[in-house]
Amino acid sequence: MEKRKTINRQNITDHLIEYQLKMIGKTIDEITTDEKWYFNNTMTPEQHEEFKAYAIPLLKKVFKFNKAKAVQTFSWFDLSYGLRINPN
Repeated sequence: MEKRKTINRQNITDHLIEYQLKMIGKTIDEITTDEKWYFNNTMTPEQHEEFKAYAIPLLKKVFKFNKAKAVQTFSWFDLSYGLRINPN
């Protein structure tokens, strides 16, 4: 039986990075072997909105933020760790 990993303040960044990579069909291991990973991997605007819709409530829950603070934190996370958005 697989033990479900609890998302907390210590691992939420890793979880969100893995979640967005999973959305494009990649893993951390695949990304670390590609020198130009940032240019080779993009999200569609729809995927980005889906990721945002997942991340903001999760940030609210884990950090007990109000919505404005969760949106602000997501913006910071997206700027620091988010994949590029390809409109095509």
